[in-house]
Amino acid sequence: MRRRELEHLIRASAGITNEYEFVIVGSQSVLGEFPDAPDQLLQSVEADIYPLHSPDKADLIDGSIGEGSPFHDNFGYYAQGVGPETAVLPQGWQDRLVKVQSENTDLKIGWCLEPHDLAASKLAAAREKDREFISALLRYGLVRTEEVEKRIQAMPVADTDKRRMSMMLSRIDREIGKSSG
Repeated sequence: MRRRELEHLIRASAGITNEYEFVIVGSQSVLGEFPDAPDQLLQSVEADIYPLHSPDKADLIDGSIGEGSPFHDNFGYYAQGVGPETAVLPQGWQDRLVKVQSENTDLKIGWCLEPHDLAASKLAAAREKDREFISALLRYGLVRTEEVEKRIQAMPVADTDKRRMSMMLSRIDREIGKSSG
């Protein structure tokens, strides 16, 4: 997915829900801070999105421009209507959101996760694709290991989960160091 495609999804979501502001979680929120992110980070054809003030309207998004919809068939990408509970995020994440607003969004606002918050969220999910995504974020210098570690410590999860996430981050960081050295 490219930035213009994310902007299109924001505009289309606004048209469907009659809402003005949306939160984008998941991998494609990287397009907020990095509109020209490396291709390796832009493999997904979906953006996880919900209306900021009416998360219950996410079902409208999913049903109208979600996977398998005529929108998806026509454009090759889609919006996954999700809820605020979809991603586990560090304390204070709302204060660090990155604003996406342009004529291509019809001046509607998409709030994307700050990349370090995104990385911490991906560590919490701990799927193989998330591990690869974090590795790319680090390899391209889009996040700093020390800052991701701070975000891990601010996660609303058990200490055992924080240790698991920190260990995974350290392992990824070591692997990057070996491959570049």
